[in-house]
Amino acid sequence: MRMSPKGWYVVGFSVIMAICMAAFIASPSAEFGGSDGQGEEEIANIDPGYEPWFESPWSPPGETESLLFALQAAIGAVIIGYFIGNERGKKAARKKMEEANDPR
Repeated sequence: MRMSPKGWYVVGFSVIMAICMAAFIASPSAEFGGSDGQGEEEIANIDPGYEPWFESPWSPPGETESLLFALQAAIGAVIIGYFIGNERGKKAARKKMEEANDPR
């Protein structure tokens, strides 16, 4: 018995949700912070004399930074939604053409 594509989406989504929930269940009191500070700390541990070779010309305030991250996520969602919709439209058009060409 073959599983429909919709069934695979449900299974995939369930697996992803289980993995995400497992991270919080495994360590409920852990802090899930950003990697910027952790990266700096690890570099300082590996090479205490390290000098950064690049300095950002502009550091946005926290609110602006959050806005830019949200904007980036929205643009990504639009792009993904476009391609999913495009594929569904192609499939519907192909099915309609097959029905129109069917001599029954």
